[in-house]
Formats: sequence, structure tokens, C-alpha cells
Amino acid sequence: MAELTEDLAGLVDSIVRPLVEDADALDVAAVEAEDGSIVVEVRVAEGDAGKVIGRQGRVIKAIRTLARAAASRSGKLVDVELID
Repeated sequence: MAELTEDLAGLVDSIVRPLVEDADALDVAAVEAEDGSIVVEVRVAEGDAGKVIGRQGRVIKAIRTLARAAASRSGKLVDVELID
């Protein structure tokens, strides 16, 4: 399952990196929670948080949808969190 966790982190990183101006501040980490679900944590510079969230949360919602779709075959639950 570690491979799936790394793949999801890479997927989210490849989606978020073009959106942010300060790519050096971008940090994407995926961890497996105790209940078996995968949590992908995205850290960006303070000025880039709005770009990742998008208007009315549309961008972050789309990122969550893509991550869940990528993990759907494995049956794992995935959550993408933006950490300020």
C-alpha cells in the first residue's frame, strides 16, 4: 500500500505545482491513517493557498475528486487536506 500512497502524493503534487507561484514552498506528504484511509497533506506558501482552494473551493474539490478516483480500485478512502 506504500506504493499507492506515494502515487497519490505524486498525483496531487503534479496537479498543484503548476498552480502555485512559490514552488519551493510546496510540500505534499501522504500518510496512511490508523483506519486504513490515506491522508494527503498539501502545504503551500500563504499567498498561494487561495489559488489551490479556488473560487468557492472548486479547485481543491476537483483535486480531491481526482485523488479519490485514482484510489477507487484499491478500495481505500482518500482525503486531501490543505494545511496553512
